[in-house]
Amino acid sequence: MLKKFIILIAVSLGLGIFTRHIGLNFQQAMSISIFSTSILGTLFFWDFRLGFAFIGTSILLISRTVNLESVIKFASLDVILFLVGMMVLVGLLKEAGFFAWIVTLILRIRNLSATKFLVLISLISGLLSCVVDEVTSIIFIVAAIFEICDYFEVDPVPYLIISVLATNVGSAATVLGNPIGILIASKSGLSFEDFIVKAFPLSMACLVITIFITGFWYRKELKKLDEKIKELCPNDMLIKLISVPPEKELKIALGIFAVTLFFISLHHRLELFWKLEPNTILLTMPLLSSGAVMIWKWRRARDYIEKDVEWWTLLFFLLLFAQAGTLKYTGATDVFAKQLAHLAGNSTPFLTGMVLWIAAIGSSILDNVVLVAALIPVIQSFHGMNMNLQPLWWALLFGGCLGGNITLIGSTANIVALGILEKEKNIHITFFRWFWIGLTVGVVTTCVVWGALIFLPFYR
Repeated sequence: MLKKFIILIAVSLGLGIFTRHIGLNFQQAMSISIFSTSILGTLFFWDFRLGFAFIGTSILLISRTVNLESVIKFASLDVILFLVGMMVLVGLLKEAGFFAWIVTLILRIRNLSATKFLVLISLISGLLSCVVDEVTSIIFIVAAIFEICDYFEVDPVPYLIISVLATNVGSAATVLGNPIGILIASKSGLSFEDFIVKAFPLSMACLVITIFITGFWYRKELKKLDEKIKELCPNDMLIKLISVPPEKELKIALGIFAVTLFFISLHHRLELFWKLEPNTILLTMPLLSSGAVMIWKWRRARDYIEKDVEWWTLLFFLLLFAQAGTLKYTGATDVFAKQLAHLAGNSTPFLTGMVLWIAAIGSSILDNVVLVAALIPVIQSFHGMNMNLQPLWWALLFGGCLGGNITLIGSTANIVALGILEKEKNIHITFFRWFWIGLTVGVVTTCVVWGALIFLPFYR
């Protein structure tokens, strides 16, 4: 640990000195040094990341690199409140048994086969992550996979990997699937409709490709599962493994969530009709719905806030957003953007490819929220160069989501799923057992997105 800490301090100080040497002013150098410390601190000392965020933000204020008013502005409280509201609603769905109900839909399929099972867990993982956050989605999908694999006495690891890969791919389809979706939407002006029209089809195309790749990759395991299915004929017995929740409460919870999704999906049109500021409906609907839930379930209201809302993560995001905003405030990202544009020859297609692959490769080794928070101010700096930013925003979104499939630590869903596997089954996946299939899926799907963003006029 001491060695890592020394490296962290050396790199951070070195960046500060180097940036001063190449002509950046004190505030720009300080903002880069502090932000890099938070990023490296997250990479080297995951459990202490919030501590680094607290200290780093304090130093930025004390050194007058940024003022308090700007920190509050850059903290993206709108995004944080949106995530709080959605987490409360997901807590309600969890309590009402929505995820168990989803699992029973899988088990009611007639003439279940290994191929059908592969397609179903992939589609449900991908589509469920569009509606709720990827972490909640993967927790329940993994639980279902364990139940089914235990019944058939087959190795759950291939199916767990498949479901995680599909979850990360599907999380790019809407603003709800991944925290970077709502972050990009709030900073870029892209609406829920934009995501549905442009991100959803491309995400689903990547999901289909993922199904084909994983089906070929795990063909031996699928053949073994087919043999077990024919031997046990399990449909009726499997359904009994999952208890179906009270129907009335589930319907009410689904109704509240459906109304929320309806207004979120039409937020842009409603904001124009009611002459509201952009994203007002998008960001307040989860708060209105979660407020109604806490009045309806007033005995559980405190639990929703204390247990279902990930305050540790949200506080980290809040301070990280503030530090990333400081890069823009000091002008550091403007300098970087100009150099990047010069390198690309002011070519939007070239820049799109650069952003996509930087986001994909970076997300394979670092939490995608951290990386996206760092790149957003850079993309915003291109606005003053009369460039079309839409392809860059889509490149950032897909790079951040698809790149998370490459390594074990590429996304939060990966880490959560592997943690459950170790805890419940005492199974540890080696780095390369994940890496080769993750790299294949990650590179192929990123190439597909790259081609679509460059060659399809629809995305320009």
